Amino acid sequence: MVRSQRPFNSDSSGESPIRFKTSIRNIVLDVMRSRGWVETDSEFDWNYHWADTGWIRENYDYIRLEDHQRINHYRNHYELTRKDMMAKNFKRMKKMVEKEGDAEEAAAWDFFPTTFSLPQEYGLFEQEFRRRMNAIWIMKPPAKAQGKGIFLFSKLSQISDWRREFRQRQGMLTNLGGNGGGGNAILANNPYGVDPVEPYLAQRYIANPHLVCGKKYDLRIYVFVQSYNPLVVWLHRTGFARFCYHRYSLEDIDNTFIHVTNVAVQKTNPRYTALSSCKFGIRNLRMLISASEGTARANQLFDDIQNLILRTLFSVQRVIVQDKHCTELYGYDIMIDDEFHPWLIETNASPSLTAETPADYHLKFNLLDDMFNVLDLEKRQGGNRTRVGGFDLIWCNGPVGSTPSDSKAPTSGSLLGCLNELEIPISMVRMPPRLQGPDMSKRLLT
Repeated sequence: MVRSQRPFNSDSSGESPIRFKTSIRNIVLDVMRSRGWVETDSEFDWNYHWADTGWIRENYDYIRLEDHQRINHYRNHYELTRKDMMAKNFKRMKKMVEKEGDAEEAAAWDFFPTTFSLPQEYGLFEQEFRRRMNAIWIMKPPAKAQGKGIFLFSKLSQISDWRREFRQRQGMLTNLGGNGGGGNAILANNPYGVDPVEPYLAQRYIANPHLVCGKKYDLRIYVFVQSYNPLVVWLHRTGFARFCYHRYSLEDIDNTFIHVTNVAVQKTNPRYTALSSCKFGIRNLRMLISASEGTARANQLFDDIQNLILRTLFSVQRVIVQDKHCTELYGYDIMIDDEFHPWLIETNASPSLTAETPADYHLKFNLLDDMFNVLDLEKRQGGNRTRVGGFDLIWCNGPVGSTPSDSKAPTSGSLLGCLNELEIPISMVRMPPRLQGPDMSKRLLT
């Protein structure tokens, strides 16, 4: 177990401080400054760069990083964090497992709802839609976040505008010499001067979510990948459930305040405030499920969630460009159905690191401080670490505590949602002025 004993806002090592570069102005900046790191605006003279994904896309291929430099994204992080690429990689991996004849492992990949990339797979989607006439589907733009562009539908007529535009441009492609029958796959790439159709994912909606006080929720879980080759994965014990403001019902599928858990969506509700209790600590959720369903069932659920996370990383391990300079902090969004089966909703390369309440700030401050302790740019940690603050090492070229030959073995004993007694006390975390008012509550994540 490792928790830095450094005093805050000082460089206790006596050595030159870490130089960092970032354009982000949120808790990330606060944590780096609290460690005694020094900000620089130099283009390349830095030890650590917390970059946005756009910077990675525009610059990564044109720079050469020195041995001492680290950056917070992998070159092709989108293989896991863009919804359509993630779906493609999951399908490929599941087919590979099925081809190997491992029925038990293939069944374990049933954690991602049936998904089709449109317009490429529109024909396959329409067949599946007609086969499941009573199902509800959800449409998602593959490259957007914070719930933008999401809507539910149960009839093809409800996506008639998108379908009409798709067919018109398919016809234009045919008239211009394209293959109208097989042209779906290139309608998104502006062929022959035909403007692309906005791509979407059509995904079967999880219509039977587990509810707390009658409300739907999902989980935000934090995973730090230190390396893809070998695969080294850390899972943070803390996280939270994000609740919809209104009670769950299938009678009104157009109401996003019932069905879309993203805080960015819920905040648009006129009744929403920072104290609306739309977040709930994952430790509390684990205790609640233990009390209502029994400890064994709760333990199995959280083991299943941990193994779901690992399998998603297995699916991209061979396609992510490994670079010793790169790491990634992922925000996993996971839903639980009423049979306590976990479903992956999406994986975020840029999880929100802003806060509306002291408790939210406290959680994310500890998360980031722990992540930097795992990264250990100051070279203060040592030994074979399996726990650093709230992070538990769950995979290190194999299950932790097992031999690398057990590369497909499931893990058990997940500590997700368990007590993190090593966290920095909230009284020791310097809150920004906007969170210091007397009306600020600590109850949202406690």
